[in-house]
Amino acid sequence: MKKSMNPGADSKTHWKQLMNPEFLGAYSLPEGEDLVVTIACVNNREIVGAQGKKEILTVATLVNEKPMILNATNCKALAKLYGKHIEDWANQSITLFASTTKFGGEMVECLRIKPQTVVLAKPTLSDERLTNAIAQIQAGKYSIDKLTSSYQLSPAQLSRLTERPHA
Repeated sequence: MKKSMNPGADSKTHWKQLMNPEFLGAYSLPEGEDLVVTIACVNNREIVGAQGKKEILTVATLVNEKPMILNATNCKALAKLYGKHIEDWANQSITLFASTTKFGGEMVECLRIKPQTVVLAKPTLSDERLTNAIAQIQAGKYSIDKLTSSYQLSPAQLSRLTERPHA
């Protein structure tokens, strides 16, 4: 989710994007919208703040998105969703939303994790790709289980898949 910093662009740039452009924040979300992301991994990383202060922080590396610094509140939310071990958070999808919290005596924007798990829809498969997959199954290079667990197939495609001789 990249926003243009051109003056004539359709969307405007939140000033905080200039302060910490490497990480996802509440300011990264379009106003009033949530963002579904998938966690690649979680680990500690040395972060250099705006004033040059170095800190070791917990960071979630996200698939196709900027990384997100995880505070204690968001770590607890992840633990409730997927267990207390960070290794179990990898490959899990979460929904992020913008909220506010009190920090340093004032209300500030923050990024939070919705308390519900996310089930992403499986991608569909074109008939041409199904034909190729059936050929791979017949050659013993792919399995029906792998195909049906990875893709949403139509009733007609399922029927083609379970016909002999490749069933």
